[in-house]
Amino acid sequence: MTRFDRYVLVRFLAASGLLLVLLIVTFVVLDYVEYVDDFLDRGATQKDVFSTYYLHYIPEIVRLVSPLAVFLGAIYTTARLAQSMQLAALRSAGVSVWRYARPFVLAGFAITAALFAFNGWVVPRANAVVHDFQNRYYREAPEERTGSEIVRQLAPDAILAVGYFDREEGRAIRITALQLDTASGGLPSGVLQRIDAPQMEWIDTLRTWRLTTVTTRTFDARGGETLRQATQLDTAFSVLPRDLAQSDRDAERMTIPEARAYVESLGRAGVRERGRPIVSLQSKLSYPLANLILVLLAVPLASRRRRGGQAAQLVLGLGVAFLYLAMQKTMEPLGYVGDIPPVAAAWIPHAVFALVALLAIWRSHRV
Repeated sequence: MTRFDRYVLVRFLAASGLLLVLLIVTFVVLDYVEYVDDFLDRGATQKDVFSTYYLHYIPEIVRLVSPLAVFLGAIYTTARLAQSMQLAALRSAGVSVWRYARPFVLAGFAITAALFAFNGWVVPRANAVVHDFQNRYYREAPEERTGSEIVRQLAPDAILAVGYFDREEGRAIRITALQLDTASGGLPSGVLQRIDAPQMEWIDTLRTWRLTTVTTRTFDARGGETLRQATQLDTAFSVLPRDLAQSDRDAERMTIPEARAYVESLGRAGVRERGRPIVSLQSKLSYPLANLILVLLAVPLASRRRRGGQAAQLVLGLGVAFLYLAMQKTMEPLGYVGDIPPVAAAWIPHAVFALVALLAIWRSHRV
């Protein structure tokens, strides 16, 4: 690494770090002004708000604003080099845009890798605390659970119906499990077995469900019925407690492996509305790339001197960042409801702006 690379890298990281701190402080202040009355009205103390809520909310803020901080840091650093004629001197000496962009790209790769781990494992654990705090102390808790009248397909020939599930206790009531006759290979032609129980509880140490006061009815081909009753029955239904009481934010508090397993379990359980958890999982994988993509876009955008100097460069950068964020926020709800594939909703904005960044570098190299 040359002296020029180290000079650029130090200035870029210093500018990005300062902008990140300023954005975090701004975000916290605005959030505090909007929600503090709601928190205090529900019984939270100022100590709870800062030592629990905001302490654990900062990782999510870092996840959200780090691409903007990195982008503006690259814009600022490159614009300063352009305004001081240093880039012009390099270009006249035959140095390509790829060469003087190298320290930015190396830093972009390092930041992307670090934030991939940070977003995939640290942020979900912090989000779990934040969501719990919001549900207890925000008067309009943002989380909606589907805990009543739940039907899950356990297998092509098995269905589980639950009247109500208490997520906190891991206990369900009014249980009916059906084993269907699919011997013909087509649509179910009847019921082979029915299990009814007033209550079912998740036993975490055994990783199984325990039914109490169980009634089992087995039906034969001639229409006969065999009735059996038991005070207790352990059974390994292919659903977990989290599959029975989903909320629209479950995947946000899961690590990448947990979110992937969660999405797969929803598929096995026959849940059709999986758009939001799929988008959330794919966003954990794709969103860190925004840091690298915006760095690649910032260098060619700011490498030419413009009227208005660095202020004009920063305004241009903010406009581009707004378009990037607007595309993400527009695509994600379409993936939630299935208007477009959830995977595409998470990746299309990054693919579009990656292409824009490469075209911008190519044009800057040609000029």
